[in-house]
Amino acid sequence: MPLGVKLLIPLNNLRKAISVKLDRELQRELLKKLADVYPERMDMQQQARENEDVRPNLFYLKEHGMIDGAIARPMSEPQIFINAGITAAGLDFIQDDGGLSAVLGVVTIRLHDETIRDLIAARIQASDLPPAEKTGLLDQLRELRGESIKHLTMKLLDVGMENLPAALPLIQRALGGLL
Repeated sequence: MPLGVKLLIPLNNLRKAISVKLDRELQRELLKKLADVYPERMDMQQQARENEDVRPNLFYLKEHGMIDGAIARPMSEPQIFINAGITAAGLDFIQDDGGLSAVLGVVTIRLHDETIRDLIAARIQASDLPPAEKTGLLDQLRELRGESIKHLTMKLLDVGMENLPAALPLIQRALGGLL
């Protein structure tokens, strides 16, 4: 382009050229179509010709590991997605129960006796009890071992569950911040 020449592109055309419509419903539909033929693969060219949003959504699903397949670039044409197949992650995603990933993705949290003891001690120290009572409880707590700590933890959990209605607003606030 010679110096001094401006390239003018109408703003509406520019927005259309750079906008990508990611559509969750379309993504779910594409995943279900691929799941229906699993473990076989499917040529997605026809769907892409019928709906211009299919192509970017296929690439998006591939980038997230939900599908795999070959990408071809015909001469002077945009990339096309051919020979698509749904992955295990894609199958699990469309399952109501989270699929095998939900089973294999279980996380076990272990709290050692010392950790539980420290948590309970912190609550005792933060309480409004008189100092002599705090000292007595903390001394008794330090003496507890293995099964006794486990028993105390279960009792505290029972009390917490009995008072669950009082804790529900706190739980809702905490979960609301995560959603």
